[in-house]
Order: sequence, then C-alpha cells, then structure tokens
Amino acid sequence: MAYTNFTLETTDGIALITWDMPEKSMNVIDMSVMDELERIIDQVAADDAVTGAIITSGKATFTGGADLTMLEGLLRDFRKAHTGDAEAATRTLFEGSRRLSLIYRKLETCGKPFVAALSGTTMGGGTELALACHARIAAEGDAFKMALPEVKVGLFPGAGGTQRVMRMCDPQQGLQFLLQGKTLDAAKAKAMKLIDATAPADGLVAAARALLSAGVDPVKPWDKKGFRLPGGAIQSPAGFQFWPAATAIYRRETHDNYPGARALLQSVYEGLQLPMDQALTVESRYFAHVLQSPEAAAMIRSLFVSMQELNKGARRPAAQPERRIAKLGVLGAGFMGAGIAYVSARAGIEVVLIDREQAAADKGKAHSDELMTKAIKRGKARAEDKEALLSRITATTDYALLGDCDLVIEAVFEDREVKRAVTEQAEAAMKPGAIYASNTSTLPITSLAEASRRPADFIGIHFFSPVDKMMLVEVIMGKQTGDAALATALDFIRAIKKTPIVVNDSRGFYTSRVVMTYIREGLMMLADGVPAAMIETCGKMAGMPVGPLSLGDEVALDLAWKIVSATRKDMGAAYQAGPLDAILEDMVVKRERFGRKNGKGFYDYQGRDKALWPGIPEVTGQPKPAEDFDVADLKQRLLVMQALETARIFEEGCLSDVREADVGSILGFGFAPFTGGTLSYIDGMGSKAFVALCERFAKAHGDRFAPNALLKEMARTDQRFYQRFPPEKASEAA
Repeated sequence: MAYTNFTLETTDGIALITWDMPEKSMNVIDMSVMDELERIIDQVAADDAVTGAIITSGKATFTGGADLTMLEGLLRDFRKAHTGDAEAATRTLFEGSRRLSLIYRKLETCGKPFVAALSGTTMGGGTELALACHARIAAEGDAFKMALPEVKVGLFPGAGGTQRVMRMCDPQQGLQFLLQGKTLDAAKAKAMKLIDATAPADGLVAAARALLSAGVDPVKPWDKKGFRLPGGAIQSPAGFQFWPAATAIYRRETHDNYPGARALLQSVYEGLQLPMDQALTVESRYFAHVLQSPEAAAMIRSLFVSMQELNKGARRPAAQPERRIAKLGVLGAGFMGAGIAYVSARAGIEVVLIDREQAAADKGKAHSDELMTKAIKRGKARAEDKEALLSRITATTDYALLGDCDLVIEAVFEDREVKRAVTEQAEAAMKPGAIYASNTSTLPITSLAEASRRPADFIGIHFFSPVDKMMLVEVIMGKQTGDAALATALDFIRAIKKTPIVVNDSRGFYTSRVVMTYIREGLMMLADGVPAAMIETCGKMAGMPVGPLSLGDEVALDLAWKIVSATRKDMGAAYQAGPLDAILEDMVVKRERFGRKNGKGFYDYQGRDKALWPGIPEVTGQPKPAEDFDVADLKQRLLVMQALETARIFEEGCLSDVREADVGSILGFGFAPFTGGTLSYIDGMGSKAFVALCERFAKAHGDRFAPNALLKEMARTDQRFYQRFPPEKASEAA
C-alpha cells in the first residue's frame, strides 16, 4: 500500500514507519497525515507477519505538531453550519476535533507494540502520538525538545495528552508540564517517565528494534486491572492535598483569563476519575468547547497563523534578492549592543563590536561569555560552543573594521548628537551597499537619517531587552528608506530567529509609544489616589505580565523622564504637561529613584527580592481606600488605553498591518495574550462597544481616552479591524 507522507517497510517482523512529508521542512499533522496514519495502524494490526512497529521521522526533527490552520477550517465550517442546524454543527465540530484522539487510541489498543523513535523537535500532537505508543526512545543531546505547548495558543492538548501525561508522571510535574506548555530536553523527559530511553540520533531505529526484540507490552498500564495513578487517586489523602493547591496556583497564574487552561484542569480532574476511553471523551468535549471560545480563536490567529506569516517574510519586498549577513557591525557595547552581538554570533554571524574604549568593548564581549557559561552549567551548550561563539566576536575601538560588514547596527545612547557622530564615523568606513540601522526606541528614523550620506540604506531595527530572551524586533522605515534596506533587515532578523514587525516612522514608533501609555496610566491612577498595590494587582489581573509601576522600574524611570523631556523639547508650546511629568520629575530629579537599575524606584530592590517603596505617598499623596475603586474598571483602563493608542497609531499610518499590531503587542510589551493583541481586543468587544467605553472613560478621567476618528467611523457599523483591513492571504503552513 502506497502512502504520500509515510513509508512502511517490514523487516524481521518489525514495521518501520518513516514520516517524511514531501516539500515541507518539518512534518506537521494535517488531514492527509491523519488519513494515512489510520490506514497504517489498520495495516499493521491486520498483518500477522508484523510483531511490532517503529514510528520515526525522515527529517532532522520528528514533528512541529498539528497544523492549526486545520482547526481554523473546522471552526469556519462550524460557524457556517451553526446558523442552520446548531446541534448538528456542534456534533460535527466535536467529531472533527476528536478524530486525532480516536486515531491515537486505536494505535494504543491495536494489540501490536509501537515504539516512537524521536529526534529533534517533538511538539503538540506529535508528543501525543509518542505518548500513545507503547515505548519511546529519544535522541541524546541538546537537539531533542518535547512539549505540549497548546495552552500558549489558547487551547490544550486534545488528543489524549492531558490523560496520558497525568497517568505517567508525578502529578505536580505533569500538571506544570501541561499548564505551562514547558519544553523538556531528553534528560527531563526521561526523569518524568515520558520517554523510556535515549540513544544517539543515528542509532535511534536500531535501539527501537532492540527494545521491541526484548519485548514491549502492547497493553498500556491504565488498560489493565488494578492500575493506580502515580500520585494516588483524586479522593485519596494525597489528592486532597494536591488538587486544592493546584486550583489555587492556576488562579494565581492565570487570573482565570484563559478558557483553555481552565478546561485543561477540568479535563485532568474529571478524566482521572474515569476509565481511559471515557476520560478521552471528557477531554474531547472540553477541547471542542474551548475551540469555540473567542480567546482561542484570537490566540490561534495571532500567535500561530500571523506569527508564522511574519516569520516567513510576509512584509519582505518580493523583488529583492535574499541577502545573507556574513558580518555585522555593532556600535555601542552596552547591555543592548552586547545582546545584539550575542544573538548574532549565536546565529553564526561574524560580529565587530565597537565602543569608544577598549575596556567597554571587552566588557560587551564578556556578556556573551557570561551567557554561554550559564548555558554550559545548565547543560544547554558545550565548552567548544562557547569558544566558537566568542571567536566570532571582535571587540574593538577601530571603525575601519566595519569595512566588510553587510549590516551595521548602532546601539548607543538615546542622544541625537551621539548618534549623529557615530553614524558619520561608521559610514566613512562602510562599503557601498551595506545597510546602516539605528536601534533607537523613540527617536524618529527620518530625522536620524539626516546624518547619513545614504538615507535609502538607513533603517531602524529596534530590539527589546534582554535581547537574548525577547523574540520581537521592530523594524522602522524612514521616509527615504529603500526596499533593499528593509529586505536586509528582515533577512537578518530571520537569521537570528526572531519575529519582525515593520512600522513607519513616528515618535516612539509603535511598541515604545504604547508601552509608555500603560506606564502612564499606572501613574495617572496613582494621581487619582488608587493604592499602588491595587494598581499592580489589577495590571496582572488584566493579563499583563507585570503591573505598570513595576514595568516603569524595569524600563527605567530616568529613561522615561528623558523621553518626556525630549518630547517636551521637540514639541515646544504644543506639549501639555500633566501628573505624569510631576511624578517622574519628583522620582528621578529630586529623589534619584531610577528604577531597578539603581535598586530604587516605585519598588525597593534587594537582589531578586523587591517590595513597593513605602514612600510613594510622599510623591503622589495619600491613597484613597481600595473600596472606592471598581476592579473591573481599573483593569479595563489599563487595556483600553493601550488598545486606543494602537488604533491611533494605525490611523496615523505608523502601523499598516493588523497582524503586526497584534503580534507586536503580545511579544513586545506583553499585552494580555488571551485577547489576541491590541486590535483583536477591540474586535473582540466590537468597535461600537469599545468607543462607548472610551467615551465613558474620557468623561471620567480625561481627554486621553477620547476615541479617534477612525474608531468612531468604524463604530457606526460596528466594523472590526480584521474586516476593514484584512491582511494578505495567509501562506501555507510549513
């Protein structure tokens, strides 16, 4: 029997099933894969000559998991059918969404032992396939990664993952793995009993054959009489201790904003009290329910479909040839410049790291040394990896070494004069056709390009701190920036494996401008008398990673004050000062409370520990009782302000793609992921309801909440951003 996505060869009674999808860089689970896998299971089960089977990959990795556009298709069909026969549509969605779970259960109970031989990445539905097999062998080394990351896109593992993990693992470890979408290396996966053994990557199949020859039980423990859960039954004394605590931790971490995480916990709790077949049905019902939630739809769209399209170069000028960055120049070896040098060298790019003094340049290179040393201690890198990476970074004061660089990134202080000086010095040494980029977070690129002799090759590339951890990069187009510069920037960002968004020039661009409104609203709440602790808690309850005061400390209050001062200087008489100015001036100028950087801001810092500074009322006045404020209103103020500013930026043309607004807001400043991003937040409630909310807040708190003309126009017909500004047709999932 011939297959497109698999090959099946039988030797000495063992069927070797090799998954190798044609014309794809990575195996993914789609309808064709499910069809063929089910046929293969039936074939293996029916063939008396086959005593066992091995499932492996013909590619470097096992699988990236399910193609979520497949689920989008199920939902589109459901919504169309729902307007007619709602009950039939729901039943069809349920059956469609649980098909993979049924296929895996068929494999698990077919009577023949299956062994998964896993190399490279094993994600999502691929991990669930491995767990359905009767044994698992993973490749040794750092290349192996296993995860069930569905919770990160608003879903949860719906093909048996919740039930099998919790029947195999210690309950605490298992639930953390599921709820956090954690990625495991081979050692951790083995310690959790999710894999049985490891072997060299080129010996996986041989090891799997040996395992089958030694004997693998084709009946799972939970399908045998007398099976006991690893952590004890739900109703046991251990269960009575574990589950109330698990629920409390879930509430603390999610604030009940994520239906997928809630349904995951419910599936586990209810499923562990039932036989496996009934447990899988419970899981499937919750999965179909979550699939219909607006949170899941928004998160799948932004964090899977849109992010995938942006990573593949959705905004890259098609006519420009691909450009490989062989050598990069970085001007400024401070924390940001050192971080850029590290991620670039890690990607195999030669780096020239320049600072005014050799000691400063050496310190910047030492940052890479420190990061690699930590990676080695955690088992994520080897000593030779560190040596190779450091050999690619040249720390120097000599601008002449920029002569053969393809791209130069300036990462010096946010000072026009300093930036002008280094631009002129660098361009004097750069070769024709090389691209120059500024890492500015606020200063308009067009004005910075005035110092350049070739503004068409001048662009903004704004990294986020810390560079090695933050996945977003904001590319800023000046008025004269050309397509070659944009293409080069996007090719570089793809090489270092980060996600780009492209914005047009303006003060603060997109991310810096919006994140300042979140911090500002926190300060305005202080001025309104809201207790500081309440502001911080409401920020986290709204879905932000940290409260606005904490974020202000992280960004650095003295930097915020510099931005405010520079804006006031540039705008002159048009600038309107407010409580924000007074609070920042008091904190920074009078009290020298700069934030985490000097151990004192709105918080006092002692190492990793921090506590709200008791002296905040000395700056803002005594707070009012917490009972005077509505928590729901405070949460909405923090989110609405960011979404409103995004809508203004979109109207101004700084943003031109709804995907970049949403992806940028989540990756760049942590905007409540369950909403799908700032514009999806507006679309989720509808422009009419959003404008009404803005007008209510404007009346209560001031004109900063006044809706812009675009929003008011859209509200007349309750239009959505994705309806009015649909992105280009999605590319095929890889």
